[in-house]
Amino acid sequence: TSMPPHNLSESIDACIAYLDNPEITIPELMHYIKAPDFPTGGTIYGYAGVKEAFETGRGRIVIRSKAEIETVDNHEVIVVTEIPYNVIKADLVRSIYELAEEKKIDGISDIKDLSNKKNGVRIEIDIKRDANASVVLNKLYKMTALQSSFNVNNIALVNGRPQLLNLKDRIHHSIDHRHKV
Repeated sequence: TSMPPHNLSESIDACIAYLDNPEITIPELMHYIKAPDFPTGGTIYGYAGVKEAFETGRGRIVIRSKAEIETVDNHEVIVVTEIPYNVIKADLVRSIYELAEEKKIDGISDIKDLSNKKNGVRIEIDIKRDANASVVLNKLYKMTALQSSFNVNNIALVNGRPQLLNLKDRIHHSIDHRHKV
């Protein structure tokens, strides 16, 4: 089982909609629950994996870090403020550093982890003056966990047996369980 987290308000709204109309379709439920809500942020890259997971119970959701290119002191800096779910920030910073040291990605002059509890995640990747920050960022998405995937596998015990559940089935069985409790 690998179920992504969802926004509680959206989930409750979907449950109410199901209670009001047990014949509601999965696309109609998707008006209430748009996508998983990952606590570390990041951006879901493409919606096909989300749709597949909601419709079938299985899917692959691609998540990208939130990164912006800023100009500081006449050179560009890639600033990462959100990372994909289940990515360990220290490992991510180390992998970027190693790729730069091994010259697998050219154009990185320095990496700083300025994250703290007050302001959250902030990783600054200094770009050399002769490099293109957009090209470096795309290589980082390709070669590091700045872009990763979450594989959805919604298997739950239904009447004591494992069963793959789509979005509507999950809501149905959750409500059924609440009635029993």
